[in-house]
Amino acid sequence: MVGISIITFGISHLVPTDPAFVALGDHATDAQIEAFREKYGLNKPVPEQYWIYVTNLVHGDLGISLRTRRPVAADLHDFFPATFELSLTALIFSILIGIPAGVVSATRRNHLPDHVVRILSLIGGSIPIFWLGLILIGFFYGRLGWLPGGARIDKFIPAPEHVTGLFTVDSLLAGDYKAFWSSLHHLVLPALALGYFSTAIIARMMRSSMLEVLNQQYVLAARAKGLRQRLVIWRHAARNALIPTVTTIGVTFGSLLSGAVLTETIFSWPGLGRYATNSAINLDFPAVMGVTLLAALVYTLANLIVDLGYQWLDPRIRHG
Repeated sequence: MVGISIITFGISHLVPTDPAFVALGDHATDAQIEAFREKYGLNKPVPEQYWIYVTNLVHGDLGISLRTRRPVAADLHDFFPATFELSLTALIFSILIGIPAGVVSATRRNHLPDHVVRILSLIGGSIPIFWLGLILIGFFYGRLGWLPGGARIDKFIPAPEHVTGLFTVDSLLAGDYKAFWSSLHHLVLPALALGYFSTAIIARMMRSSMLEVLNQQYVLAARAKGLRQRLVIWRHAARNALIPTVTTIGVTFGSLLSGAVLTETIFSWPGLGRYATNSAINLDFPAVMGVTLLAALVYTLANLIVDLGYQWLDPRIRHG
């Protein structure tokens, strides 16, 4: 996190523009510009500016957005839950589809299920998210009319009371099942578009791990004892094959956050991705730096959870 803060702060100072001009506009007077620089410490040496920036970070102050004129922390509080809900749904979709697909592909190697999974995985790793999103909208929304094409909830249904910021969770807590089903329907297409790439990665990793595990001595011994094939595969082989796959899942979650930028733009999803895009277009440095730090924090926490999960998968692993 310290490294990310240094990099983002350094890049913001390498961009050939003045935050004072961006914030105040072309018609600002010299006195107004100087007052702005004095207020935010922009007229001080770069190392001192970084120290002020880090000191504010420690106190939870990410600065003021030049575009929205609100504290960046408040903007992140409003926009991040939508992105987290979308990314988490896409990750759940990827896990539920990718892991079984990888197991089936490995156990049916060089047969039709294996070929289908490998082809779909290759396609999933090659298709751009924005293209897939447009195809899904055009087919399921434009042609069939089965699913909504954008937003988080239907216009005529009020958003649930803010508790977690996740519409599906908040609507369940409020007992509003109409809002729950509406928000769930709106999640399907963007989650599919965002999660297809990670599904392909997880399926390929699970297949590779399973092929290696299936040739281990303990799996052969389990089969020699007469255990049922399903028990051998899912209890002995798949659980051990999950260790490298779980690592991939942790890394994938970080890519889901970055991929949400395109997905949210296409599906008009009011999340962190659209906020980051608009902030970058308008050279809103505090907002861009805040989004970057938040994404890095989530990525770090996700990998920490993955490391702690190794012990559950393999009791021989101990953390200390």
